[in-house]
Amino acid sequence: MKQIPTWACLFPLFLLLHSAKSYDDQARNALVEFISKLSNNSGIPGPTLGWNGTSYPCKDRWRGITCDTEQLYVKEIVLDGFDFSGVLDARLLCNVQSLSASLLVINVTNNSIHGENMEDIKNCFQLSHLIIAWNQFSGDLPKSFSQLKKLEVLDVSHNKFSGFLPESLTPGLKVFLAQDNQFSGEIPGYDFSSFSEFNVSYNNLSGAIPDAANRFKLSSFIYNLHLCGPPLPKNCTPVSLAAESAPVPPPKSRPVNGGSSSSSGSKDQILMFAGYILIVELKAGGVSKTEFSTASAESGTVSASMVVLTSPETNGLRFEDLLKSPAELLGRGEHGSMYKVTCEVQGMSLVVKRIKDWPISSSEFKQRMRRLNQVKHPNVLSLVAYYSSRQERLLVYEYQQNGSLFRLIHSHGQPFNWSSRLSVAAKVADALAFMHKELHYDRIPHGNLKSSNILLNKDMEPCISEYGLMIVGNQEHSSSILTNSTLEAAQEESNSLFKADTYAFGVILLELLTGRMALHEGQDLASWVLAVVREEWTVEVFDKNLIHEGASEERMVNVLQIAIKCVNKSPEARPSMKQVALEMATLREENERSIDVSEQSMSRSFIDA
Repeated sequence: MKQIPTWACLFPLFLLLHSAKSYDDQARNALVEFISKLSNNSGIPGPTLGWNGTSYPCKDRWRGITCDTEQLYVKEIVLDGFDFSGVLDARLLCNVQSLSASLLVINVTNNSIHGENMEDIKNCFQLSHLIIAWNQFSGDLPKSFSQLKKLEVLDVSHNKFSGFLPESLTPGLKVFLAQDNQFSGEIPGYDFSSFSEFNVSYNNLSGAIPDAANRFKLSSFIYNLHLCGPPLPKNCTPVSLAAESAPVPPPKSRPVNGGSSSSSGSKDQILMFAGYILIVELKAGGVSKTEFSTASAESGTVSASMVVLTSPETNGLRFEDLLKSPAELLGRGEHGSMYKVTCEVQGMSLVVKRIKDWPISSSEFKQRMRRLNQVKHPNVLSLVAYYSSRQERLLVYEYQQNGSLFRLIHSHGQPFNWSSRLSVAAKVADALAFMHKELHYDRIPHGNLKSSNILLNKDMEPCISEYGLMIVGNQEHSSSILTNSTLEAAQEESNSLFKADTYAFGVILLELLTGRMALHEGQDLASWVLAVVREEWTVEVFDKNLIHEGASEERMVNVLQIAIKCVNKSPEARPSMKQVALEMATLREENERSIDVSEQSMSRSFIDA
């Protein structure tokens, strides 16, 4: 029998090993080029993450890469919040066989990237999670997304996608998140029974919500001006004659928004504010002209329904000025609508908030507004005016041009360093403590404190908005004489109401520390932070931008400890805002002193040199 040479036996094994190495090299080279284009000289460089041409993603454990532990192939790419501003080139990932056949998850949320060659994403045929939220993707949603047969989660929210929603989605899709984009047209008739999560809010969608979709909450559809049907309160019925005849300015006379439009506002949402008021009042059964007339009073300019509070900023504002001014719908929420009104005579922009379903009488409403107007703090947004009729309650504020704290934290549009975050937190804490002290007897907490309700004025100073606009708990005692039997119970309830504000402030502190949203991937932020801290991985909770900046880890831990006390599940165990404000002020002062010492040291070093 003829003996087979040893080399002939080993040759197939050699080919197999060579082929495997070739696949590894292809994957490595593709990933290195991918991170290079993704970062575009921004964020954390690829080599810092271990992504380089002299190592391998699985063997050398590249950061952001998860591999199959046995076969050593790449399963997940998770680059959440690395501040990249380049492009996601799908061709680099999905046209490499070893990657396209193994990738299950691509998550690049919380960056500032846009897409390139996105049609090639269909070649990553094993993909189950595609998460590209909070970026700069634009244009039509790629059709290739619907060709990913194993896709279960598609999150394209908080981008600049436009055009129509895709006519069909992958049959096995369980989560579709597309909120805060610029999609238009109607919602297609998807198989909504397969979705566990569905959200298309903050777009420009129109038409009726499909019957099968109304099992989702109101928050899945809000801020779409022309969308109607359950669960929205707007019925898909022909508008009344009053609404049809309401005056709306022709297109040529409508003002053009010079800045970038908000996610919920668009040019076709601009109308005369008078038209809105007219529709409301006509529906209520008519109103006489005298109801809109004004007369002098000690508290300001007063009509039968409207009070313009005495303030230098109002510059002689009259209700007629509001009626004649163009208004832009900023958005609709669960508790009302909000308009930006441009008063050309006064040279100022105002926000008019319509409050609906308030469980208090007109006299109680006016009493509450007068009381809130008596309590002033530089970091609490004051009322300019309020309006009350049989059907409507309107509140008027000065427009704050720099957006909200929520946008500043989460949009990654501008730097937000540790000193600025600490300063904002300390000022908000001080303002809340002041309002709690002044309004404790009145039992008026904020009631709806969140980062989107903290606005930034022209000097980037924080202003708490909508203080006291949420009627929480049973507040009947605030306007009646308490008997001995109810005094103790009322006091206990009052303390609980204010401690709810403390919890909300703690969540805002966690947003500032982590850079994450209050609700992140289905989990509330407080629970996530507590779980991480419990495992003694405290440093893992902090925003990577703060770590890279070199912020004091000791002070961040101090603020984290305050936040954890604030979000205690037991209201009685939470500190008062007075205690919180004192601790925050101390930390802010320590931080400012350390900066001064550092600057003086640098100055001396420069002189000595």
